[in-house]
Amino acid sequence: MEGWDPNTKSTLTQIPLLSTRAGPRDGAAWTQRLKEEYRALIAYTGMNKSNDNDWFRISATNPEGTHWSGKCWYVHNLRKYEFDLQFDIPVTYPATSPEIELPQLDGKTHKMYRGGKICLTVHFKPLWAKNWFGIAHGLCLGLAPWLAAEIPILVDSGAVKHKDDEVIASTTTTE
Repeated sequence: MEGWDPNTKSTLTQIPLLSTRAGPRDGAAWTQRLKEEYRALIAYTGMNKSNDNDWFRISATNPEGTHWSGKCWYVHNLRKYEFDLQFDIPVTYPATSPEIELPQLDGKTHKMYRGGKICLTVHFKPLWAKNWFGIAHGLCLGLAPWLAAEIPILVDSGAVKHKDDEVIASTTTTE
C-alpha cells in the first residue's frame, strides 16, 4: 500500500479481507469463499453509501457464483453515466483476478480489450497476485480508478453520450 493516497488506503483497509483460498472447483470451500465475497461486497457497498459514493450494483447471476453482472456508474460534470458490468470468475480464482467487462464501451478506448474488458494488467494484476484480493477489492482498486480515468476522457471526446442527450438526438431526427 506504499505510495497510495490516504483515501484509497482507508477504503481498502475497511473492506474485509478474505481468508478462504478457494476457487470454483473447490466444492464446499468455494461456498465458504462466496460467503466471504458477499460479506466484503456488503461492507464495501455500505461504506460507499455512508460516504455518499454509491457507484455500483452487482450480484452473482448463477447458483455457482461464477458469473456476475450488474451496473456501475460515474458522475462527470454533474451527469450520471451508467454502464452494464459483468465478469466471470476464472477457474484459477483467487490466484487470477476476474476480467471486468463493460460491454457498452467496447472499442471506445485503447485501455480496453476485445469484448469490453477493461485494461488492468500493468498496475492491478501484480497487486492481485501478491494479495489474493476478492471481488470488492477488484472493484475498488481496478474498476473505480479505471472509470475515474477513462469516463471523463470518453465523455469529453464524444465517444460516450449521456442518456438524455441520446433521447434528444433521437427525438430531433424523427421529427
